[in-house]
Amino acid sequence: MAPDENDAADDKPTYTEKGKAFDRDMSYIPDRITKVVDGAPRRPEHGPVEGELWPVEPGRYRLVAAKACPWANRSIIVRRLLGLEDVISLGMPGPTHDKRSWTFDLDPDGKDPVLGIERLQEAYLARFPDYPKGITVPAVVEVATGQVVTNDFPWITHDLFSEWRDHHRPGAPDLWPDDVREEMEAVMQRIFTEVNNGVYRCGFAGSQEAYDDAYDRLWTAMDWLEERLADRRFLMGDTVTEADVRLFTTLARFDAVYHGHFKCNRNKLSEMPVLWAYARDLFQMPGFGETIDFDQIKAHYYVVHTDINPTGIVPKGPDADAWLTPHGREVLGGEPIQPW
Repeated sequence: MAPDENDAADDKPTYTEKGKAFDRDMSYIPDRITKVVDGAPRRPEHGPVEGELWPVEPGRYRLVAAKACPWANRSIIVRRLLGLEDVISLGMPGPTHDKRSWTFDLDPDGKDPVLGIERLQEAYLARFPDYPKGITVPAVVEVATGQVVTNDFPWITHDLFSEWRDHHRPGAPDLWPDDVREEMEAVMQRIFTEVNNGVYRCGFAGSQEAYDDAYDRLWTAMDWLEERLADRRFLMGDTVTEADVRLFTTLARFDAVYHGHFKCNRNKLSEMPVLWAYARDLFQMPGFGETIDFDQIKAHYYVVHTDINPTGIVPKGPDADAWLTPHGREVLGGEPIQPW
């Protein structure tokens, strides 16, 4: 079993024969944008420095992030929560793409209005003419040169918080609290391997055995989250952190896509009282629900993944209005994101 070629531009499946489990290619452009100290970008306090360092500079970069993609959706949420809209512009490709690239088919004349390109691929090739990997979102592009800077999605959101602090809005949330950072990284790692990526390991499994293993691991983690969130409003306690952002983008897609399309069907998210209430709580906060477009999400998965859904038929449900129903999480206290 081989993945459809279209997936090369998004989720990068790397199984190549029947019987293989889904293996996400996590090698991205390792460059990072960091705070300028003494006239040069400094070495970041956390994480690897395997590529080039680029300076934080308002107006220099454009974040390209499709609403349809959960990994890109993270960066849209974090940019919004931190109030970086006037500092880093946002380009949004449409929900579907071909085997070559995400395209700006939602923009007038099918071109990004700032970069002037039809395909995100053009920004990758402008810097790496022989770029060998999939064209993924999110990607940060230097506006003046039209060249991609990085597509390393975990570090993009991390650095929007840690390196762009001088440009955050007043009252921006502390998405990486120092006092829980070590525990939070462990929580996020489990969420990534078992949930964020776990739904893909179910959907792209190349054998019954691989699927069964992925399914069991996913639901073990979902049950763990249901228990963890029973007596705390957010994953790390009373405030929203990056961990909540990373979990939310998967939960927002669960019933609309992953439950059926990826065969993650032990039960729906809406049938898990705690996780469903938690997801609605976040959805109804500024910066979260406003970034979700269920029509784009469904169009992406059901149209692009032709190996899983060869008819290309996009389901009409579920009813998105359910996300606006009362969640009752206020009784747990905490400090939700307030309008600004």
